[in-house]
Amino acid sequence: MTIENAGKQSDKIAIVTGGSRGIGRSTVICLAKQGIRSIFTYNSNKVEAERVVALTEEVGAKAIPLQLDTGNVSQFANFADQVSRALGVLGANRFDYLVNNAGTSSNSSFAQTTEAELDALYAVHFKGVFLLTQTLVPLMNDGGRIVNISSGLTRFAIPNRAAYGSIKAAVESLTRYMAVELAHRRIAANVVAPGAIATDFSGGILRDNADVNKMVASQTALGRVGLPEDVSSVISGLLSDDFGWVNAQRIEVAGGVHI
Repeated sequence: MTIENAGKQSDKIAIVTGGSRGIGRSTVICLAKQGIRSIFTYNSNKVEAERVVALTEEVGAKAIPLQLDTGNVSQFANFADQVSRALGVLGANRFDYLVNNAGTSSNSSFAQTTEAELDALYAVHFKGVFLLTQTLVPLMNDGGRIVNISSGLTRFAIPNRAAYGSIKAAVESLTRYMAVELAHRRIAANVVAPGAIATDFSGGILRDNADVNKMVASQTALGRVGLPEDVSSVISGLLSDDFGWVNAQRIEVAGGVHI
């Protein structure tokens, strides 16, 4: 049964990190519309997390929020225990999909990036993705699917993104290794690489600054900036049976920016 035709009949469960805002939030809601239940993480904003729960309930699906700092590895074992309990609430003992979406931004130039900033980006975007997936895979059903979120900045380079883009490139390499080493359980791993998306990321500059929005749109073949829904629909597609033979691939969702 695919996500697209599952509707309210689906028994699939997703874990989405960073699900209280932006692309993660849109992904939880997109999955809910297809009948997919979610366990999602939020870092600190419990109010927004509860709002996501309410929005999923409106479309007839359940979502359970769990607090997690994905850059703090010491929390992962306890988080896995919380996931097991949440799965019990959902009447299951395993989950099917993992979306490693949680992230932070960086606007420092190569020359100005500090060791502390580089370590913080590494902790969330690479170390956290690596070790959280390692922690959760034992709870995933065979035949499950993983989507890691990267960035268009691994294909093209712009100023002040050296650390962020480079670490995201490491995530893309890691994804291929996940696909190889989890193949014995028929678990597929793919990358979705968004371009510039109008969210609160980087202080919401793309969403809220009309000049920046116009500039990015002018550099994009399809003539506008991306929206969270543009990305979440691709993520949900990659999780579906319709894309079951897609593995170890990078799909850029950027409207043709910097072709």
